[in-house]
Amino acid sequence: MAKMTKEEVIEVAHLARLAITDEEAEHFADQLEAITNAMELLNELDTENVEPTTHVLQMVNVLREDKSVPGLDRDLVMKNVKEHEGGQVKVPTILE
Repeated sequence: MAKMTKEEVIEVAHLARLAITDEEAEHFADQLEAITNAMELLNELDTENVEPTTHVLQMVNVLREDKSVPGLDRDLVMKNVKEHEGGQVKVPTILE
């Protein structure tokens, strides 16, 4: 894989709206080269008889049953609210 140049790192940083110095760009280019070299080594492995997997351990999501439970009492909640109207909390306007 081709080495990522300092200029390419600077361009990607610009697109990501990151401010980096030339020294940082050189450092990141070296790090990215090391990462891509490691990935190239993985391409040399024989994976012909290896089944695709998403996780190395057999994991199953443990979820609770989805059932309705009573919520908080509205009058009790409204006692802790600065402003409310019609059973709803009033908050400052943030969009015009």
